[in-house]
Amino acid sequence: MFQVNPSRSSSRTILGTFELIYHSTVREIRKDHRNALVGLLLNMLQAMIFVASFYLMFLFLGIRGAALRGDFLLYIMSGIFPFLVHTKAMAAVVGSEGPASPMMQHAPLNTLITIAAAALGSLYIQVLSLFVLLFFYHAIVTPVVIDNPAGAMGMILASWFSGVGVGVIFLSLKPWFPGFVRIGSSIYSRVNMIASGKMFVASQLPAHMLVLFDWNPLFHTIDQCRDDIFRDYTTHVSSASYPVYVGCALIVIGMMGQFYTRRAASLSWNAAR
Repeated sequence: MFQVNPSRSSSRTILGTFELIYHSTVREIRKDHRNALVGLLLNMLQAMIFVASFYLMFLFLGIRGAALRGDFLLYIMSGIFPFLVHTKAMAAVVGSEGPASPMMQHAPLNTLITIAAAALGSLYIQVLSLFVLLFFYHAIVTPVVIDNPAGAMGMILASWFSGVGVGVIFLSLKPWFPGFVRIGSSIYSRVNMIASGKMFVASQLPAHMLVLFDWNPLFHTIDQCRDDIFRDYTTHVSSASYPVYVGCALIVIGMMGQFYTRRAASLSWNAAR
């Protein structure tokens, strides 16, 4: 009947939040498939299909020579993996639990924890798939040589961070415009098949074409990632800091929308929408 809520120190509150994020992340990873190994293999299979399809497309169109000097498959993967990390992070955040979800009835849980769990779960799966595929490629096909591994990994994380920012924006709009968010997020992923710049070398674009892609943070991360991977390529048309600034701005705006939505959320939204 009576319940006393003991006071908790700031350190215990922070540790408790991290613990909730950890358990929520594990739940997100196992949500699509109960067997984590099978989920990883399915994600690796998707990445391999992407790489194989782009390899065959470049081969049949005869534009393989337009790529950078170096490992051609590594050039393709330098565009595929930032794209997958970005779009998967966006999709995971959009599909995370909203303020009207039944899971929100548990007192310690909030939308910030579910967003962080969805984003970290997506990052875990994509990065693990990247390292496993690179290991097998290195061990079976040819040694993988990356000029600046830390910088390339930083661009992978920047791709993920900007994808989280886009996902938070869509998630803040989802309770109000669910149909628009479903279609808009799908269109955004399809547009990035071209607008990300993974199919061409950014430094070879003329100025009038460059302005069509310069707005996209993923375009910058892919170009900077190739700068870090290939010793013979140096870019002057992209920025490593731009995706981070865009991601920070989108997350701040999206979380402001989330906090406003939480004040108006009700369980009837799930029935009405």
